[in-house]
Amino acid sequence: MLTENPPWSRSVENWIPSILRAGVPFLGICYGHQLLAKAAGGETGYHPAGREFGTVPITLLPPCDNDPLFSSLPPTFPVHVTHSQSVLRLPPGAVRLAGNTHEPNHAFRLRNAWGVQFHPEYTADVMRSYIAEDASNLASEGVSVADLLAAVVETPHAARVLTNFARLIEAR
Repeated sequence: MLTENPPWSRSVENWIPSILRAGVPFLGICYGHQLLAKAAGGETGYHPAGREFGTVPITLLPPCDNDPLFSSLPPTFPVHVTHSQSVLRLPPGAVRLAGNTHEPNHAFRLRNAWGVQFHPEYTADVMRSYIAEDASNLASEGVSVADLLAAVVETPHAARVLTNFARLIEAR
């Protein structure tokens, strides 16, 4: 959890502003998304509505129309998530790119850096494994593990965020 503030995390947090100033492309995923926001002056912490877990839809916002990571994606698509903490307030100058009813800040851009709360690197099998591993905790929270498992699908559009980022790097 970002709020635990371990020394290695503080070191990375202190390094991120120099990346932003240098114009080096940066992609933060989940913890990295939150760390990017915090390093740039946003606010992170436990989500007031609790954790988001499983495969959920996100909706892209109009700024995605010209965004190199998101412009080729459909307006709504499923993503894999597992997080209790979130970006509660975007950093100054950040552009909100995607959200859903639970998490308004699923993706943002700040100059040459992007943060995504969801996991574009997960496959459906990986998400199922996370659900199975946490099944007893989920059940004790009143969450239907069967419903979570039934909702898991592959997320090729989310995975394209990684491909698009790689193309951005390659083009530099």
